[in-house]
Amino acid sequence: MTELTRLTGPMAAPASGRDPQSMVILLHGYGSNGADLMGLVPYWRAILPDTVFMAPNAPEVCPGAPGGYQWWSLTDLGREARAAGVRQAAPRVNAFIDMHRAAYDLPNRKVALVGFSQGTMMALHVGPRRPEVLAGIVGYSGMLADPDALQTEIQTRPPLLLVHGDADPMVPFAAMGQAQAACERLGFEVATHASPGLGHSIDEAGLRLGGEFLARVLAGAG
Repeated sequence: MTELTRLTGPMAAPASGRDPQSMVILLHGYGSNGADLMGLVPYWRAILPDTVFMAPNAPEVCPGAPGGYQWWSLTDLGREARAAGVRQAAPRVNAFIDMHRAAYDLPNRKVALVGFSQGTMMALHVGPRRPEVLAGIVGYSGMLADPDALQTEIQTRPPLLLVHGDADPMVPFAAMGQAQAACERLGFEVATHASPGLGHSIDEAGLRLGGEFLARVLAGAG
């Protein structure tokens, strides 16, 4: 992966001031950017004091969204286009994980992914296909972008937390149950939370559960 294709974005050093003992990589949604998703970090820094947070910008500028990026274009909303989109962006996400994991001398089991919407699709695609298991994945308001291929391509089974608003107008609420069922059939540990009345967003309950999940899986990966 050349210098020009590497993902870049904001980061937050551990609140403790010590060297990172774990890493959380935040993958933003369509039309957003890494800085936007870094807004989650203040909610979690206190319970993850030795964690470095990183939020790469997606590789493509998003048309019609000033300052926004996309993991892949949404000009075609079909299943095949979603599958092609995650496959195209996955090598860059993997390279970002590996580059920064190596820089901080952290094993894969001390790295967690957090995604929102299109970023959740990226996290759920990349995580299980990595040869060494990650600590866990938190997916907000997302779905499995390429469920048909997961059974043959799965390499590891990180624990999952899926959170979705039951009034989401962008990504159907049913997508959470579909992802849960598909992943449980393949032997994943899956926790879910439905946020009543919530649209395409993250609420206080989702933030709390996400932080508790991250603290558990990162501490338990020792």
